[in-house]
Amino acid sequence: MSDHLKKNTGFKKWWTMLRPHTLTASFVPVTLGTAIALPIGRVHLPLFLAMLIASMFIQIATNLFNEYFDFKRGLDSHESVGIGGSIVRDGFKPKTILHLAYAFCFVSALIGIYICIASNWWIAVIGTICMLTGYFYSAGPYPIAYTPFGELASGLFMGVFIILISFFIQTNTITVDSILISVPIGLLVGGINMANNIRDLDRDREKGRLTLPILIGRKKAISLLAGLFIISYLWIIGLMLLQVESVWTLVVFASLPKAYKATKLFRGKTKSIQLMPAMKATAQMQTAFGFLLSLGIVLDHFI
Repeated sequence: MSDHLKKNTGFKKWWTMLRPHTLTASFVPVTLGTAIALPIGRVHLPLFLAMLIASMFIQIATNLFNEYFDFKRGLDSHESVGIGGSIVRDGFKPKTILHLAYAFCFVSALIGIYICIASNWWIAVIGTICMLTGYFYSAGPYPIAYTPFGELASGLFMGVFIILISFFIQTNTITVDSILISVPIGLLVGGINMANNIRDLDRDREKGRLTLPILIGRKKAISLLAGLFIISYLWIIGLMLLQVESVWTLVVFASLPKAYKATKLFRGKTKSIQLMPAMKATAQMQTAFGFLLSLGIVLDHFI
C-alpha cells in the first residue's frame, strides 16, 4: 500500500486530520501583513499572535468542513489520495469532524472579539465574511469548490484579505502600498488551490465538479499555474521599480527553484498519487516566497 493510502493511528491521525501542511496559507499572509506595518509604527505582538491563531483556526475549520462535506457527497474513498480522507481512512466519525470545525470557528470568533476591542469593530464584518467563505467553500447547495471560482475565493479571502486585516489592526489604516504588496501572495494562495484541483481533476470531474482546471483542461491549468508564479515575481520587480518596495524584496527570487520544480513535476503526469510531490512543491514555494518577501521588508526597515 502506498504511503499516501496508509491508515494513520494515535496522535498522527489527529495531526493529519488538521492538515498542517496547508496552514502556511494563513500563516504567511498574517506575517506579511504585520511586516509591512513596521515602517508605519510599532508592531503590537499580542495582536499579531491573536490574528495568527485566529487565521490558522479558520483555515483548520475550512479544512474540516471540506473533509466532512466531501465525505457526505461521496468524494472521499479509501483510495483517495491527498491530505484529506480522515473519515474514510482514519476512522473519524463524520459528526466529530463537523463539531470540531464549529469549535475552531467559535474559538476563532472569540479571539476576533479581542482583536476588534483592540483595533476596530469593522474587523468583525470582514472576519465573518472570511469565515463564511470557508464554510460555503464546501457547504451549501452550490459549494464554491464545485465551481471555477475556488482559486479566486481562496486567493482573495485567505490571501489578500488576511494580509490587509493583519496590516489594519496594527496601523488602523489601509494604504495603496499594502494592497499592492498583497497581490502576489493572493495569487500564490490561489495557486495552492489550483494545484489541489489539478491533482484531483479526474476524480472531481467524475463527481460533477466544474473546477477551473476541469473547465480549461489540465495542460492549460498547469500553464496558468506557472503564469501565476511568473506574475508574482514580475510583480515584485515592478514594486521595486516603482519604489513601492526596496531592492531587499528581490530576495524572493531565492524561492524560484521551488516554482520551477512545482511546474516541472506537474507536467506529463495525470494520476493523483503522481502529483502529490507537485502539490507539496507548490505549497513550499508559496511559503518560501511569502517569508522571503516578509524578510526583505523587515531588512529594509532595520538596515
